[in-house]
Amino acid sequence: MKTFTIIACCFFFGLTAAQNTKTMKLNAGIITEKLEETKKFYTETLGFGVSFENEFYLLLHTPDHSSEISFLKPNHPSQKSIFQPAFQGKGVYITIEVENVDEIYNELHKKGVPMVVELRDEVWGDRHFAIVDPNGIGIDIVTYAPPEN
Repeated sequence: MKTFTIIACCFFFGLTAAQNTKTMKLNAGIITEKLEETKKFYTETLGFGVSFENEFYLLLHTPDHSSEISFLKPNHPSQKSIFQPAFQGKGVYITIEVENVDEIYNELHKKGVPMVVELRDEVWGDRHFAIVDPNGIGIDIVTYAPPEN
């Protein structure tokens, strides 16, 4: 009976640990007064969709639904103090990986989106460009490639 108990415990704890490593999803959130401008930018410029929204919260998803990002109004009474202060426009960037960065660059260029970093190749392998969202967040749009020798 001791052997069965030890085996059962090892199986249970091993299974629990394995399950915990498989169920994590990241959703970054930005606290901003600019919910409408943000929604317009991400949906019209980048083709994101709206997963959920109300008067103080906006949850957007990438066109293929693989990732999400959220935006929250500052100082909303439903939120705890840690989620009250607004983002100050510095120290955050987002990377969006795409299959064909040249195609996305050309689409955004035709829409008149200002480029803060023009399309370029890096020695470490990235081909990318950068734009800025209405909150001052730099968005690096990239196709990864093997580094040059």
